[in-house]
Amino acid sequence: MKPILKLLPLVFLATLVISCAKEEGVDAMKTRLTELKNEASTLNTEIKTLETEIAALDPEFAKSTKKSILITTVAAKKGEFTHFVELTGSVLSKKNVSISSETAGRVLEVPVIEGMRVEKGGLLARIDAESIERNIEEMESNLALATTIFEKQERLWNQKIGTEIQYLEAKNRMEGLEKNLASMKTQLDKALVKAPFSGTVETVDIRIGELVQPGVPMFQFVGGSDLYIQADVSESFLGVLSKGDSVEVEFPSIGKSIKTRVSSVGGIINPNNRTFKVEVFVPNNSELKPNMISILKINDYQNKESVMVPAHLILADSKGDYVFTVENGTAKKKYVTRGLTYENETEIKEGLTGTETIIDKGFREVGDNFSVTVAQL
Repeated sequence: MKPILKLLPLVFLATLVISCAKEEGVDAMKTRLTELKNEASTLNTEIKTLETEIAALDPEFAKSTKKSILITTVAAKKGEFTHFVELTGSVLSKKNVSISSETAGRVLEVPVIEGMRVEKGGLLARIDAESIERNIEEMESNLALATTIFEKQERLWNQKIGTEIQYLEAKNRMEGLEKNLASMKTQLDKALVKAPFSGTVETVDIRIGELVQPGVPMFQFVGGSDLYIQADVSESFLGVLSKGDSVEVEFPSIGKSIKTRVSSVGGIINPNNRTFKVEVFVPNNSELKPNMISILKINDYQNKESVMVPAHLILADSKGDYVFTVENGTAKKKYVTRGLTYENETEIKEGLTGTETIIDKGFREVGDNFSVTVAQL
């Protein structure tokens, strides 16, 4: 037992010595690492300085040491380029009318509600016409008497009895009462407010019991036919658009489109927004409703032999617009003259033939004569 106790201090001392040696070794390693990093930084600086100086004297050396940039490419397109003017329009109806009464009176009946579909001649409202009805009854009674008197007077006149004056007076009285009766029946018919054509009741501006006057709006009524689209066009397109131009119209709310034509081009500029009106014919379609939003695409330019590139790949500097092409693993700056742009494609008027390979991804990282590597997708 005692020998073991005597060995314990020795073991502890050996462990302490080994631990100190390890700590001294880690510190030495850290010191050496710092020294190597400093040496590497100095060497890198010297390498870059030498490369820069040699590259200035030897262009071939510059190309060999230039880092290659990873890119993707797209081919320039050659073919038909079509440009459209896109406008936001609204579906309107030529049969959008305000209906009022032709006679004064109190409203007795309103059988329609907003949004209700009514056929031509359908009843919209009935106005009190009791006084007219009584006058008609009285007039019919007077006409019956006048007719009887005329018939008797006519028989006497045919028998050469009586004077011609008596016959003509009886005839004139009867005919006058017939005309007055027809006029009163027309007034009675005006007490019934009817739909002038088949359509939809947009608004109802009266209530039962209200007193109405001629000319005061009672209903807003819209027909489902004779629809057209109206849009405001910037004055910059004046002279570009003309009657008969083809138009593609999209209706986002129903997800459908139609092809039609321009039916009218306004000749007056609105001074408030510097636009003019364009109307587009709309064929009868039960799905279309007045005030529906539409997108008009009017073809204003077309070139069957164009060179096209994606619009976002065109850059600009003090000399003008340019794109980067790839030639033998090297990026080349090509200055171009751009035309119109539609749906992210730009027509190139000059500078490209349509056979070039355009740098796509990575086009902002490259420069003229940079070494590039096309990624294999």
